[in-house]
Amino acid sequence: MFAMLAGGLGFPVWLELWRHRRPRRRGDEVRRWSMHAKLTLLTTSVLLGIGVVVITIAEWNNPETLGGFGLAGKLLAGAFHGAMPRTAGFNSVDVGEMESGTLLVNDILMFIGGGSAGTAGGIKVTTFALLAFVIYSEIKGEPSAHAFGRKIPALVQRQALTVVLLSVAAVMLSTLALLALTPFRLEQVLFEVISAFATVGLSTGITADVGTAGHLVLSLLMFLGRVGPITLASALALRDRSRRYELPEERPIVG
Repeated sequence: MFAMLAGGLGFPVWLELWRHRRPRRRGDEVRRWSMHAKLTLLTTSVLLGIGVVVITIAEWNNPETLGGFGLAGKLLAGAFHGAMPRTAGFNSVDVGEMESGTLLVNDILMFIGGGSAGTAGGIKVTTFALLAFVIYSEIKGEPSAHAFGRKIPALVQRQALTVVLLSVAAVMLSTLALLALTPFRLEQVLFEVISAFATVGLSTGITADVGTAGHLVLSLLMFLGRVGPITLASALALRDRSRRYELPEERPIVG
């Protein structure tokens, strides 16, 4: 679990943790935490806590998973499986025997993934957190989004939205393809697809039976999930350009 958390934070966050390892002394340069580090550490902590609590409670009495353990075993296995969907993919109980609700929670945690510029997959916790702050600002009716006393640039908001929507599209198209190619249920196929996209490695046990076409779909999805989000975000940042003119504004109906 510690190794998963360490790899899932991302190298930029570890660099900041290293720089802040010593207490600040008089005369030292003021060291401030970046928005990226704050978003990553906060969101990682929240998702870890939610994953551990929800999965432990949901599987507490399931005889095929946590139900056969004693109190200490249930707490340890629950904590372990609450952490693993973020990136690691190890399992100490049979994932295929988990409740449908637990599998859905795993799907969400795997899709979000870990920190940017690290070993984790998924859309990354900073992308998820940025969109959460954007939604919160929109609900409050504020003209711009802010986090930790800083304004979130509109360009970054568009990048986050693009990464999420294209990732959802990749997962949905792959899920439809595997449903057409295999006889398995939606919850099994969706779990397999998101696990491949987020390069997690967890499975409900159907990987060997999806056939050659299914294996090709999952292989392509793993490649896209590993290099896709960071490549897409980098490409969007590099393609930023100003327009020579603006078209007339018109507001469509939303909702």
